[in-house]
Amino acid sequence: MPIVSRNPSTGEIIKQFESYSDECVDKLLLKSYSAHKKLKKISFNKRAVCMMAVARILNTESEKLGKILTQEMGKTHTSAIAEIKKSALGAEHYAITAEDYMADDIIKTNALKSYRSYQPIGPILAVMPWNYPVWQVIRFAAPAIMAGNTVLLKHASNVTQCALYLEDIFKRAGFHDGVFQTLIIPSSKVERVLRNENVRAATLTGSEIAGSSVAAICGQEIKPTVLELGGSDAFIVMPSADLEKAAAVGTTARTQNNGQSCIAAKRFIVHAEVYEVFKEKLVRNFAALKIGDPMKPETDIGPLVSQSSLNEVEDQVKNALDCGAELLCGGKAIKGQGYFFQPGIIEKIPKSARIYSEEIFAPVAGLYEVNSIEEAIELANDSPFGLGSSIWTSELDEQKQAIDDIEAGATFVNAMTSSDPRLPFGGIKRSGYGRELAAEGLRAFCNIKTVSIHE
Repeated sequence: MPIVSRNPSTGEIIKQFESYSDECVDKLLLKSYSAHKKLKKISFNKRAVCMMAVARILNTESEKLGKILTQEMGKTHTSAIAEIKKSALGAEHYAITAEDYMADDIIKTNALKSYRSYQPIGPILAVMPWNYPVWQVIRFAAPAIMAGNTVLLKHASNVTQCALYLEDIFKRAGFHDGVFQTLIIPSSKVERVLRNENVRAATLTGSEIAGSSVAAICGQEIKPTVLELGGSDAFIVMPSADLEKAAAVGTTARTQNNGQSCIAAKRFIVHAEVYEVFKEKLVRNFAALKIGDPMKPETDIGPLVSQSSLNEVEDQVKNALDCGAELLCGGKAIKGQGYFFQPGIIEKIPKSARIYSEEIFAPVAGLYEVNSIEEAIELANDSPFGLGSSIWTSELDEQKQAIDDIEAGATFVNAMTSSDPRLPFGGIKRSGYGRELAAEGLRAFCNIKTVSIHE
């Protein structure tokens, strides 16, 4: 069965690709291992020159590549270009910092010299999602390659054009053959790749089901993994918050990327003193969003990625309303061509509703009313997920309480949750484990070797 790239704005097939044969894949895995042995001997300076070239190409070709992103998964062209430019900054960051991140850590012991050494481990399979098809790849590939590992990309099937474009960028940037390779294979072939002896580790950004499967296989093979899975991030608003700013940022935090983001603000937990005022502002902002052709600069919201995604969010909203929740605005599919959905806000959500405990991967916000910071944090933690979180307050004790007590991989104060190459990124609970970005992201796939030298 061919792998299909389909335009979510129209539902039309853009392009079809034939899957690689097992024999072809095995040759690519062997090439990846051979390339790793060569890459780890190349100086940081030479790797950095190539990685800076990756950044330059991303910046220069952001319009062209951005169009592919918009056509393949539906994000607005404006946000596609922003994603590509952020990816360029990520590549630059590791070109500049990798050598320092990999430097030996000297440790005083009874030996003449002892230290912690960071050494690359080899080819790594990256199973990547469609929602940020460039950034998700670069934030893994840049540190992995700068560390001396090689990359095998199994991208989401609907963004295969993007995957092949990225492979070409790394080749044109000067990295030798085999350093970055795309595997055009269905998900059913991932296990075979993971069990290959030439693959030394895996990373996955995606669903709980996919993450659990990859982790289980790698556990049997004794191979390390990093998982970044779903999220249902809390966005807490307390009485001392700047409500106008919180509502404006909250709108962006929930609806960016057409609402299809793991770290989107999904549960708005608002103190009773300001609940009605904040609700009014959020509803006003949602109603003002422009839905339409994602190639037009004035468009705020493009289509969801697929018909199945549209069906899923419709089912989740219906279930919430059937359980007694109330719809404040939007929250419905738009009839006609493409997979468009009106951004919506739901309040009075009971625990029996699916969206109380599930991630909703669409521009739908859940609104919850609480009476204290303690109640807000308790509700924030009443979730199987723990990726990001955000609290809006000018009270220092509330800020500290949120930082100390919210169960998440990140807490942002008076700002929306975001990723930054300079800071570690990842979650806890069912949002996954391990960290990407910063020094942690580079060292995640290194052999942290103890070296002890005696007379």
